[in-house]
Amino acid sequence: MRFCVIKSRTIKICIAMAIVAVLLSLSVGGATSAEVYFGYSTRKVPIYNVETEEKQVAITFDAAWGADKTQGILDILQEFDCRATFFLVGFWVDDFPQMVTAIDQAGMEIGTHSNTHHDMAKLDKDTIAQELETSSSKIKAVTGKDVELFRAPYGSYDNDLLDVAESLNLKTIQWDVDSLDWKGLSASDISERVLSRVKNGSIILMHNNSDHVLDGLRLILNHLKTQGYKVTAVGDLIYHQDYTIDRNGVQHKN
Repeated sequence: MRFCVIKSRTIKICIAMAIVAVLLSLSVGGATSAEVYFGYSTRKVPIYNVETEEKQVAITFDAAWGADKTQGILDILQEFDCRATFFLVGFWVDDFPQMVTAIDQAGMEIGTHSNTHHDMAKLDKDTIAQELETSSSKIKAVTGKDVELFRAPYGSYDNDLLDVAESLNLKTIQWDVDSLDWKGLSASDISERVLSRVKNGSIILMHNNSDHVLDGLRLILNHLKTQGYKVTAVGDLIYHQDYTIDRNGVQHKN
């Protein structure tokens, strides 16, 4: 009888261990559960925000469709003496080259948002490289400046995408504060979302042609300035060398 008890207990332990092994092998956001649990995930992560004691944040605008409000954005940014980063899709550059020039001449930073706005995590490495090289070349043809920053369409990425971007000397930039302005939110709702989430080192996501971006931007900048924040382009906020990015996408100065 004692033999049967021991055997039964052993079987239960073996089953439990097998279940744990299966769970730890499951993928969680591109990394296995074991990697996440034991803290050795090999999944690469873009920059979501920056660790800094300074009251400084970056504001960004993704541009893929339409340009009606872009000049108004530039006017408001200049009114508040702020820089921003515009992530431009290649076909937007084709359609609005004069606006690209206006963004550049206003002293704003320009990054690529891909060439065709496809989900690039679903593309092979050669196609990813073509997307990034083509869009960056289009921007440089207008501004005469090299492109140093990249934002993935839909915020979708994997290791291959980040590897290719890095090989092309592009830093991949996400965000930690989403205005959700593209959803048609009112200016006050956009402002409340941003201001309730912003902190030192935040990167704010907005869009150049959303319904209430102009009024929302004015409210955001007014409040941020009142609270003592410096509003800059991404390139003015991030560290360009001697840094690490943790698993949450926070960039740290070494």
